[in-house]
Amino acid sequence: MKLVVDTGVFSASLSRRRLPSASPYLEMLSGHQLFLASVTVAELRFGALVAGWGESRRLRLEQGIESTTVIPVTDALLTEIASFRFACRQAGHPLADRIHANDLWIAASAIHIGAGLVTGDAVFAAAPGLSVVE
Repeated sequence: MKLVVDTGVFSASLSRRRLPSASPYLEMLSGHQLFLASVTVAELRFGALVAGWGESRRLRLEQGIESTTVIPVTDALLTEIASFRFACRQAGHPLADRIHANDLWIAASAIHIGAGLVTGDAVFAAAPGLSVVE
């Protein structure tokens, strides 16, 4: 099964401190083909820069990213994002709001490749056409 991993779950899986809270999600990921939205990769790298991670920790991040497939930004994905945001707007779902722009990209990326989304973030609940894996 194809699974898109959201930023929070993926970053927790790489953190020794946060690993216990990520444990239930990690069990869901085992044995599946894992994908990351391009915006997740940008968020992860930005977070590492802001936190001042050292070389070994950044290397562990890059190895984690390399163990997945990053969903490429294509015209078809951009169309999916626009359509999904419009559907969210029509439904009154918070993913249509600017503050959730990165989350919108993650969710639309999952829809685009026909994958479930592994997340602990409630903002994704009941998003139109999105399959959240719990």
